Amino acid sequence: MSRRVYDNTRRAEQARLTRRRILDAARELLVGLGPAAVTMRAVATHADVSVETVRKTFGTKAALIKDVYDVTLAGDDEPIPMIDRPEIQAVFTAADPRDKLARYAFAARRVGERVGPLLAKLLAGARGGDPDLTRFRETTNRERMIGAEGVVRHLAATGGLRPGLDPERARDIVWTLISPEVFDLFVGERGWSPDEYEQWLARALADALVTP
Repeated sequence: MSRRVYDNTRRAEQARLTRRRILDAARELLVGLGPAAVTMRAVATHADVSVETVRKTFGTKAALIKDVYDVTLAGDDEPIPMIDRPEIQAVFTAADPRDKLARYAFAARRVGERVGPLLAKLLAGARGGDPDLTRFRETTNRERMIGAEGVVRHLAATGGLRPGLDPERARDIVWTLISPEVFDLFVGERGWSPDEYEQWLARALADALVTP
């Protein structure tokens, strides 16, 4: 008698669909109500699952919020690092340094569009003193710094960084210019279109980093 091989593909896909439903429900509640008003029970009810399922899948509310942010940032729940995604790979494959930065501005614009409403609520919670959201802000700031450093290092390696510009200073400039707060100020507060923001960011990055 041959040994039966257990195939858990269907179960794994069902778990992934449940996880995505919880993430979607949590994002809707976080944007609509703000993080302080959102509980694990509210998320479970909105996602039509048990509280136990939410806790088993994510553990804590802080972990759930970070996962909601990460999936919103990427645009999907595929386990692909941001650096390996097409928007960022386009930066590395462009030949001209200004073209690289224009493509990077496009990537930053897309990120701002995806995470803007969510991140505005989460950062407001951090400013309000929520310790979990304060740690969240520190983590996302650190992740953005890593991304900015990678772009500057690539520009320097390909001869695109302005001679004499300290790479650490360049990293700080990029980190600031691509911050979600800047996107929110221009698009959310001042009413710029995403196209106008992208065009401004491309020029600002090039003027700051590349030889005129």
